[in-house]
Amino acid sequence: MKPVSSILLFLLYFAAASRAGELSRTQLQSAADYSANRRGFSMLVIQNGKEIFSHYSNGASSREPHKIYSGTKGFWILAALQAEEQGVLSLDERVSETIPEWRAEGRKSGVTIRELLNFTSGLDSEFHLHSDEVPDRNAVALRVTSVADSGERFIYGPAALQVFDEVLKRKLALRNQTPTDFLEKKVLKPLGLGSQRYKADRTGNPLLASGFELTAEQWARVGRLILQHGAPVLTAKSLAQCMRGTNANPAFGMGFWNNRAANQPGAREFDIENMLELKRQQQDWRNACICRDAPADLVAAIGSGYQRLFVIPSLDLIVVRQGLNARFSDGDFLRLLLGIAKKNAIFSPQE
Repeated sequence: MKPVSSILLFLLYFAAASRAGELSRTQLQSAADYSANRRGFSMLVIQNGKEIFSHYSNGASSREPHKIYSGTKGFWILAALQAEEQGVLSLDERVSETIPEWRAEGRKSGVTIRELLNFTSGLDSEFHLHSDEVPDRNAVALRVTSVADSGERFIYGPAALQVFDEVLKRKLALRNQTPTDFLEKKVLKPLGLGSQRYKADRTGNPLLASGFELTAEQWARVGRLILQHGAPVLTAKSLAQCMRGTNANPAFGMGFWNNRAANQPGAREFDIENMLELKRQQQDWRNACICRDAPADLVAAIGSGYQRLFVIPSLDLIVVRQGLNARFSDGDFLRLLLGIAKKNAIFSPQE
């Protein structure tokens, strides 16, 4: 028998390595069944630039848009980063440079735009700003109480983003633009998307925390942007800022969650939505991860009711899951999808 040539060995190795990251039909269907049994209605999987699986159940179709709730935040974060690239603002400038009302406001006077976007500004959540009954969300947000020093606590809610909207609104007024105009021109149009459901108040301020309705394929375009290092909207350097956590919450950057703690000792996997529902004093984000068994480069956009956009760059993988509110585990879903066994995970009491 002739020895196998080094070239043939390389080709065999390369083929095996390529197959190692591919998802089997069994894995895909198992994840789809798990999702559908928990009131999921859309699941789309794109790998290596190609759609490899889609599943629509519980009366849904591929052409029907659905609310992505807090998934909306990611689009406005992209707009904020594009505004920095365009020289409209700097994420590290103080909000009070644009909002003079805050200059004598103690804690508020030192808050930066970045701290608004990563929810470490110290502002209270003010979830009532989601209501359509608030006539001027921005005016209310500017008056919200500061309950912590900036950088000290992760406080998730609409108030900080509405303050950012006011900052962007005042800066863009000098260019005869509105935040919505800017978002549509600099973010949505490059992604092939049109106007969205902005839930504007009576003065025309859009709700930045929620509102968009997208099909699974439309939301997956943000996944492609992540895999393409920001193109066609941002530079790679700008996009990287979305994925960096903070001391207050290492698992959340700006608009997107990360899985960086997954392979670290003491990593804690729990229901992120349940944790967000707790009072801020009870929330514990130490060593938080999305799934202990998934690659550490996993990032996600998370919307209420278990709307999910998962992106795993090392696998060139995009997964969209949409559904109605029902008990759902990101970790269990991802383990089924990736075909991996569950470790002896550390869970929070809020699981």
